[in-house]
Amino acid sequence: MRIGLAGVGRIGSFHANTLRQLPEVETLVLADVDAARAKQVAATVRGEALERPEDLFSGSARIDALVICTATDAHASLIVQGVEAGIPVFCEKPVAIDAGQTRQVLQRIQGARAPVHIGFQRRFDAGYMAARAAIQEGNLGWVHTLRACTFDVSPPPANYVPTSGGLFRDCSVHDFDILRWVTGREVVEVYAVGQNRGESFFRDAGDVDTNGALLTMDDGAIALVSATRYNAGGHDVRLEVLGSKASIAVGLDERTALRSVEPGITFPTGKPYPLFLDRFHDAYVRELEAFVDVVAGRRQSPCTVEDALSSLLIAEACEISRHQHRPVKMTEVTQ
Repeated sequence: MRIGLAGVGRIGSFHANTLRQLPEVETLVLADVDAARAKQVAATVRGEALERPEDLFSGSARIDALVICTATDAHASLIVQGVEAGIPVFCEKPVAIDAGQTRQVLQRIQGARAPVHIGFQRRFDAGYMAARAAIQEGNLGWVHTLRACTFDVSPPPANYVPTSGGLFRDCSVHDFDILRWVTGREVVEVYAVGQNRGESFFRDAGDVDTNGALLTMDDGAIALVSATRYNAGGHDVRLEVLGSKASIAVGLDERTALRSVEPGITFPTGKPYPLFLDRFHDAYVRELEAFVDVVAGRRQSPCTVEDALSSLLIAEACEISRHQHRPVKMTEVTQ
């Protein structure tokens, strides 16, 4: 199959190299707003390069599927163009910058035959898959508490922050998605806070560099979510699931960026992950393998636009809560 890839920045280049290794992918057709960069990456994966992302929809491109790794403001348009052209689409999260635009995309593509797979790679991480199975099989009893964290090593560039959507939408949305997926439950209420103790460009953009949220699930379980842009000890993404019979953890291994100060304890001894691409390398590969299965018609989309909207709405409820200093019921943002 011929796969078109729009956007060849950090994640786009990574996906291009992954796709090139998959047996069913014969040719990659790359496009970027920086045409020279597209040509450069195309040369490394023995692919073809086009001048502009919109050229992927020309008859000469002849693509069988589309992978979108552009800046967020281009996602919605490219998703709609792909679906309307009858092409299966994979798009890195988010679908759009906010819930309103995401709903518009959903309306445009409803009823279409071409599937859309949104990139929440944690669904393909071995640890999270094992946690989901443990809950489904009843091994933990009834789940009463979950604790999820996403701690970045260092802040993104200052010019990224104003268009990122904020820490809840850009970062914690991964935790919101995986909490829904692992537990099979929905969030009914949130209470969120955020602070700035680092670079001023977060505050200037109306964002925070550290956040926390208390979520109430529809079965009464409590989930605590936290994120920060300042965790110099290493990239740290974990989930703890505590049940009436047993408790488990995802991301607790030899490379966990957390050190015990208890006497005689040496665990963990490994070098912490420096970036999210290192932490989730295998998950990203499985994710694109799954998308190839979607394109081939062997499976349905494992993460739909509806899924992405549900997680984004939790992030938006957290933003309301943070600004208004009050609990927010999900019905306030879903109705």
